[in-house]
Amino acid sequence: MSEQYICWKCGAKLLDVILPMSRREECSQCHCDQHVCKMCVHYDSASRTSCLEERAEYIVDHERANFCDYFSPSNAVFNGGTSQKQQEAKARLTALFEDEQTQTAPSLSENQNQPSPDKPLTSSEIAEQKLRELLGK
Repeated sequence: MSEQYICWKCGAKLLDVILPMSRREECSQCHCDQHVCKMCVHYDSASRTSCLEERAEYIVDHERANFCDYFSPSNAVFNGGTSQKQQEAKARLTALFEDEQTQTAPSLSENQNQPSPDKPLTSSEIAEQKLRELLGK
């Protein structure tokens, strides 16, 4: 029985994957390349070269198909629809406004520009509010 793989980008099941995985393999749902660094067991974004395989050549774009000889598909690469860059940006934004999030402040409702006294501001709302203050709007 062959292993089940999922798309590293959208999480859809990859059907009828023949190993070794072809460079032209793509997801049937999002049509994203699958023979990519982010789909490999050796991929590590924390590493200097983003690859744990010492003999592999450096790959510039980790989301495009490549000819790496050390590519080995991984089953656990889908991250729930958010990219690592998005997660890091949200973490930095939260850390930036962490002290202000603990305070309860009025938030803007979606339909009005009037503050709603019963709901605390989110990080993005605080950032937007500060930006508007800086720009004088």
